[in-house]
Amino acid sequence: MNFLGHLYFSNNNIELMYANLYGDHIKGRNLDHLPNVVQKGIKLHRSIDNYIDHHPKVIELMHQLYPELPKVTGIAIDLFFDYLLAKNWANYHSQPFEIFLHEFYSYEPIYWNDYSNEYKEFIVKMRTFKWMNYYKEFEGLKKSCEGVSARLSFPNELVNAPNVFLKHEKIITSCFKEYMKEAIHFFDQKENNN
Repeated sequence: MNFLGHLYFSNNNIELMYANLYGDHIKGRNLDHLPNVVQKGIKLHRSIDNYIDHHPKVIELMHQLYPELPKVTGIAIDLFFDYLLAKNWANYHSQPFEIFLHEFYSYEPIYWNDYSNEYKEFIVKMRTFKWMNYYKEFEGLKKSCEGVSARLSFPNELVNAPNVFLKHEKIITSCFKEYMKEAIHFFDQKENNN
């Protein structure tokens, strides 16, 4: 899942949400130099990525969409799932979508100085332009696909992903619902065992 999915699975802990998003900005296994909550967020990020990458229904969906979105199928599915999560937010969270995002954007992380400058710049841009606020609109999905496509270092079909989504909307939505049901259970259990 993309940014929103990572926030969603952070158990309503805003400090953990920031630490979770940091997972895309740090490499390696040795995290000992970081505060515990930041380590926990990075590990959660990797666990979410691993869970979606190995989910049988998602793997099946990847095979179906690969001919139309070669090399970027996984990225497209992450963006599709964030779009569907935003669009159906009320089915998954008790807090209104805009309030959830406002609380995230306006929070000042305790461990801000432990994050890299690159990550801080990324967060400032995300807050300034309120990227996730547009996730629930189809236009927002188009913009996300265009933006990610432009940042990739190889020629890709990601700009066509919104059309692929419309063509396969039923199967993608069905896969998303099944994934969410199982992922919510999985991450609830994981949180309870920590």
